[in-house]
Amino acid sequence: MSFLVEPDTLAIMVIGVLAAVSCSLLGSFLVLRRLSMMGDAISHAVLPGLAGAFLLTVALQTWARDSGADLPGWLDSIVMMNARSGPIMFAGAVIVGLLTALFTQLLHQYGKVEQSASMGVVFTSLFALGLILMVRAARSVDLDPGCVLYGAIEWAPTDVVTVLGITAPRSALVLGVITLVNVAFVVVFYKELKITSFDPTLATTLGIKANVMHYLLMTLVAVTTVAAFEAVGSILVVAMLIVPGATAHLLTDRLPSMLVVSALVGAAGAALGTVATAPGWAGQVDTSTAGMMACATGGLFVVALLAAPRHGVVGRYARRTALSLRIVGEDALGLLYRLEEHGMSVPADSLVGRLRETLGVRGLTVRLALTDLARRGLVRRAAGEYHMSDTGRATALGLVRSHRLWESYLVKHLALPSDHVHHTAMKLEHITGPTMRENLAEQVDDPKTDPHGKAIPSSE
Repeated sequence: MSFLVEPDTLAIMVIGVLAAVSCSLLGSFLVLRRLSMMGDAISHAVLPGLAGAFLLTVALQTWARDSGADLPGWLDSIVMMNARSGPIMFAGAVIVGLLTALFTQLLHQYGKVEQSASMGVVFTSLFALGLILMVRAARSVDLDPGCVLYGAIEWAPTDVVTVLGITAPRSALVLGVITLVNVAFVVVFYKELKITSFDPTLATTLGIKANVMHYLLMTLVAVTTVAAFEAVGSILVVAMLIVPGATAHLLTDRLPSMLVVSALVGAAGAALGTVATAPGWAGQVDTSTAGMMACATGGLFVVALLAAPRHGVVGRYARRTALSLRIVGEDALGLLYRLEEHGMSVPADSLVGRLRETLGVRGLTVRLALTDLARRGLVRRAAGEYHMSDTGRATALGLVRSHRLWESYLVKHLALPSDHVHHTAMKLEHITGPTMRENLAEQVDDPKTDPHGKAIPSSE
């Protein structure tokens, strides 16, 4: 039977997708603010809040039972509540999560400690305290510290509640509410979040309280982290807070698109992780579902890192290679023109060697550039030599004119010695278009020769 008709598997996927979307929306702003480690810090630092709330409730229950004291109604309801109940643990974890953000900011602002270092100090200290409290709490109850890392999403469909006549997993309802709250927060405060993420100083001058927006964001990060903590564990929480946002940042430079893409990447990672561990699915892997979701999301990041059109490794390499071939090809045209000026020609192999020596590039790059020039009809090879076509000669004239005008400009306006301008002009000629070239000619009174006495080709 296909996993698509398995109710428990669908519930796991829905819970994972909700956790991913709620985390990725806020995580995108953490990535933009260079606070990626804050999600990691909060997700680890909530441990003392969880364990502390449990131990405090147990202590209150013991004291009330032994003393028989009459307690106020609100305190009596807390004491009579199960020590591991959601509201108590949730409140403790959120409080410590907020303290983590506050302590980090105070340590950075007043202690003059670098931002990432302050996060490291705060969350490692609180995480260590949380482990100690967890071990102590586990002595008296079946509180599994291992679930802190990888969660219990496989068992989440068994913990159901009924709301408005609808029975659904408790984690799905909680994360659904959190997702709606996060979406509403981003929509309502989009302008403020955008300005404070990119330029907090400008936000302050516009009357937007950057600190208020920071702590509002940190509050929601803490709430979201704790809400997803029980179901998916800290590993998936950290992954979904950071990886979808980082992946989207590779794929787009527009904030609205980044938010949408990050949510889609997080949802896709959760779905793929569920599929990989679904019972009866081909290639099923017997492992942690939350861990597989995190791995799937990481896999999507690797794909984006390699294949993103603008920021991907492959795309950047292709653009650098194309630029290198263009520059080497233009230098080859310039050399052929100068050889023609002196009535000289060199064999093709000698031309390759000369370009290699002059430009400091590999012979393969030179040959590829010459092949590209031939493909574009700028040069042709005949009798073991390269010759420019009419189109290639016109291109070479523009390059040489730009080069010699730049030499004239550098000598006239910057007072550089004539023997110090050649290499600079060789770089500038490749970024000089027709309009800039003629403006440059006006700046130097359109001379007929360059500082070395060589004729400057006319604009005609």
